[in-house]
Amino acid sequence: MPELQKETHTSELETLLKELSKLLIKKNLMLVTAESCTGGLIAATCTEIPGSSQWFDRAYITYTNQAKHDMVDVPMKLIEQHGAVSKEVVEAMAAGAVKKVGRNNRVAISVSGIAGPDGGTPDKPVGTVWIGYADDKGVNSKLLQLNGSRAEIRQETVKQSVGWALAHLKQ
Repeated sequence: MPELQKETHTSELETLLKELSKLLIKKNLMLVTAESCTGGLIAATCTEIPGSSQWFDRAYITYTNQAKHDMVDVPMKLIEQHGAVSKEVVEAMAAGAVKKVGRNNRVAISVSGIAGPDGGTPDKPVGTVWIGYADDKGVNSKLLQLNGSRAEIRQETVKQSVGWALAHLKQ
């Protein structure tokens, strides 16, 4: 990624995170993540901000199907029926992350995707990423079709998921 583009991407993400953190604090909410293809990058990015313990609670890194099942209670049958990279699974990940915490003032971001360079199929090419969001109002998901290297896809997933969570919190 060219340096200027990387700096612009980073400052845009920092702006989104600062706005997200302020809104979470204002609403007395804590963020939880359930991450597959990002492998904890959302959590790492959030916790780079000083004072993030005021609004960031925990992360579940659920890289394998078994981890999705064990850590955030995604039914194996759901994974077998729809695949790990699916609307159904990412919604179950987000809902499971909130449920596991067992407190009402939590919101969750979940992600599952194919960052590449391998693993894509005609139905789910590299760059296919599902993001989920859960709060006390319910669960939502969104499909992303991203381009770029593995690192670029993962970084864009972080930015998109943070921006999408922010949009939900503004509603």
